[in-house]
Amino acid sequence: MTALAEGAEPAPAQLPETAGNPEWWRGGIIYQIYPRSYQDTDGDGVGDLAGITERLPYVAALGVDAIWISPFFTSPMKDFGYDVSDYCDVDPMFGSLADFDALVARAHSLGVRVMIDLVLSHSSDEHSWFQESRSSHTNPRADWYVWGNPKPDGTPPNNWLSIFGGGAWEWDVRRQQYYMHNFLVSQPDLNLHHPDVQDALLDVTRFWLDRGVDGFRLDTINFYFADKDLRDNPALPPERRNATIAPSVNPYNHQEHIYSKNQPENLAFLRRFRTLLDEYGACAVGEVGDAQLGMELLGQYTREGQGVQMCYAFDFLSYDRLTAAGVVDVFRRLREAAPDGWACWAFSNHDVARHISRWNLDLRGARCFATLIHALRGSVCLYQGEELGLVEARIAYEDLQDPYGIKFWPEFAGRDGCRTPMVWESDNRSGGFTDGKPWLPVASEHLGNAVNVQEMRADALLHHYRAVIALRRGSAVLQRGDQVDEAAHGDVLTFTRVLEGERIFCAFNLGGETTTVPAPAGAGWALIDGIGCENPQDGSGGIHLGPWSYTMLRLRDAARPT
Repeated sequence: MTALAEGAEPAPAQLPETAGNPEWWRGGIIYQIYPRSYQDTDGDGVGDLAGITERLPYVAALGVDAIWISPFFTSPMKDFGYDVSDYCDVDPMFGSLADFDALVARAHSLGVRVMIDLVLSHSSDEHSWFQESRSSHTNPRADWYVWGNPKPDGTPPNNWLSIFGGGAWEWDVRRQQYYMHNFLVSQPDLNLHHPDVQDALLDVTRFWLDRGVDGFRLDTINFYFADKDLRDNPALPPERRNATIAPSVNPYNHQEHIYSKNQPENLAFLRRFRTLLDEYGACAVGEVGDAQLGMELLGQYTREGQGVQMCYAFDFLSYDRLTAAGVVDVFRRLREAAPDGWACWAFSNHDVARHISRWNLDLRGARCFATLIHALRGSVCLYQGEELGLVEARIAYEDLQDPYGIKFWPEFAGRDGCRTPMVWESDNRSGGFTDGKPWLPVASEHLGNAVNVQEMRADALLHHYRAVIALRRGSAVLQRGDQVDEAAHGDVLTFTRVLEGERIFCAFNLGGETTTVPAPAGAGWALIDGIGCENPQDGSGGIHLGPWSYTMLRLRDAARPT
């Protein structure tokens, strides 16, 4: 690969192949943008929609199919946009509806689709719906939120817990009732058992579809409904607990959340939601947040034509380093629980520490995992800065913004370390992100990985991401082919992607020792070049792989046209 001259703008990737393809999402690549931290254009230290628009040529040059923009709606920002006070407007911090329309138009002109984050399970307590709901027991929106009467002793209706710590109920003096909040006290849960609430949320969805969005990421898709009878969650035995959804120090992990979320009524609502999507040819990826039932819910929610097209899986977001055996187990469970489902895989996002730090990866490991995620069956979600190999930023307590981190400090530092500003330039204290004081400090350890530095280095991780994205986007078998014969040979993961007359054999050494594994049977396998594959020939019929190395071999049926 050739590095660009300094100051040159990379040419946008050409994306004509999927331009009119309603199933572009199947095997597609989505790039997540956290708008507060991408690019600031007005000097207030917070990223904005105009900044995203300014940087879209860079995104297009990566070759991704779509961007997912985290919430930019009107909000008091107590949870940084995931507490919405107006679903149909842009918070002035990020710009205006006109800025959003310009962003969509520019993205489409570059061949990039636009997906936005919809937060339908809860709103801000400053939303007009909640203000009306809490005003009395008889107003038209009195039942739009989850309200519960106190027990005779005045305690909350049940034992449900909040993910952000403490109980999931808050007393409201006006109604003399408790309201439910799965997250912050200022994020009351909507009552989707009420048909008018469903209609209102579908109207919100239609509003953004009419503005030209191509799809949605649905936040906490399995939290839409709570048990009508508000029954207690049972205790979860210690041996079944894990920190996939909440850190181990959070007592939320001590319950099996069979009543506070994951309700069967969600399926009927998702069918309504899917009908609306199909009217516009749009798609959605649902975030399934459950440490025990994630795969089962993925299968239920992505059944053909019955719900969303894909679900965002948490299996590769663990703090435990991903192993060959772990990948094999994930796909085994996926086939058992969701044989007709479709997963969207991610290694990093705005809620977990960056995977370079979580798994203690060097540059070789970063390249290996970047190649692996683009070789797996499913769709791919990349998080801004992942393509630069950014590590988790170190944030001092006095600089913390995340209420989750402040609550559980120091055992859990929160999510600010993965949300620091994008680094565009190395010779600027703010990394080219802003002319003002950034809302979170720009990590000094990130500056050496800035975009302008990597553009000038032919061996930079950024160029490797572009190469593996191009490989996937140019390969039908990698986008939508079957995946068979997964096996773990110690640290080495092997599997084969298959579609019609083409097969791609993949071997990834996810460890630090040199090893040899069996080669695929038959003759005619050709090394896929241009992505750093190791030549597998070792003279013994096996595949010889050094630490963190990989190979991909292609075999085409000679009887079929290529």
